[in-house]
Amino acid sequence: MSQPNPVHVRVPAKINLHLAVGPLRGDGFHELSTVFQAISLYDEITAWHDDTLSLTMEGEGTGELAHDDSNLVIRAARALASHARVPAAARLHLRKQIPLAAGLAGGSADAAATLVACDALWDTRLSGHELASIAATLGSDVPFLIRGGTALGIGRGEAVKAIPHRPTTWYWVLAIADSGLSTPDVYAELDRLRAETAATPRTRPSLPAKLLVALRERDPAMLAAALGNDLQPAALSLRPDLARTLSAGQAAGALASIIAGSGPTCVFLARDAVHSNQLANKLAAEACHDVRIARGPVPGARSTV
Repeated sequence: MSQPNPVHVRVPAKINLHLAVGPLRGDGFHELSTVFQAISLYDEITAWHDDTLSLTMEGEGTGELAHDDSNLVIRAARALASHARVPAAARLHLRKQIPLAAGLAGGSADAAATLVACDALWDTRLSGHELASIAATLGSDVPFLIRGGTALGIGRGEAVKAIPHRPTTWYWVLAIADSGLSTPDVYAELDRLRAETAATPRTRPSLPAKLLVALRERDPAMLAAALGNDLQPAALSLRPDLARTLSAGQAAGALASIIAGSGPTCVFLARDAVHSNQLANKLAAEACHDVRIARGPVPGARSTV
């Protein structure tokens, strides 16, 4: 029987601890080897029964995002309904805290939350494998954001495998830029930069052995030395001002600084919770657009009361 009450699902943002970009594939995507971590910056979807499919929202992106079939929330609901052969009928409300086009997979997070919410609302009872399969059609990051935690992503990032390691908490400070970056533009810039230097890879990127060891050892210094993002030079080429933010974080005492995914969010690794607060205070004084503290890993899209 379908869920009689509203369904609330909270979903985290993600960062890439490692993002190696290989050659361009025949389908237009790049071959990737990445390590995702879900962090405690959340969007929330609430779903009610209704006769039609509709979307409202509040928070980040209000007035900027369309509420039609171009929105990943609507697309996710329709994809699940089509797979489960049920009517695509729900009233969806998105409460958004993850910034737009920030390299934090906010749109993918919302798609993941919608899949979980509508699966519960419509009582379709899809398996984890079925949800992941639908998720992969919506975006490369969507399967991971259903899972959460820390995981390895290969292919175009949609093939996700959990990374076994002893439980620990990592502390991050995020410097949010005042405007976003287009992911396709950043990949195109990476291809351009590589073509200029004849540095285009011809083989799949290897697995990040040093990073996997750092996660197992739970050593912040080891993790700091192992972070990497092949998209960072392209993001900096498009947004040179980000170099100042990265330098400010290093000067403030961050163990490491890195661009989040395709940017423009800058992410800084802290030793612990106290250190993350100290970093955030110093970065706020540098006049960043917004500074947020997050921890990871956290679970993926989950129903809340």
